[in-house]
Amino acid sequence: MKAARHPGARLGVLAAVVALAATLSACDNMTTRQRDTAIGAGVGGVAGAAIGGNALSTLGGAAVGGIIGNQVGK
Repeated sequence: MKAARHPGARLGVLAAVVALAATLSACDNMTTRQRDTAIGAGVGGVAGAAIGGNALSTLGGAAVGGIIGNQVGK
C-alpha cells in the first residue's frame, strides 16, 4: 500500500531547488567559505524537504547543511 504524499511536498522540493539555483548564481563575489556555507544550506534544505516533506524539516536541513558547509571550508 502506497502512502499518500501531501501535495505541498512537491512544491516544497521545487522551491528548494529554485532557491539552490539562485544561491549558486549569486556566488560570484563570495569567499570560498561563504560559498560552501550557501551550497551546504541549499543541499541541506533540499535533503530536508525530500526526507521530511514539510517546512520544519526543510529549515532544519538548511541549517545543518549550512553549518557543515561552513566547517568544511576551514
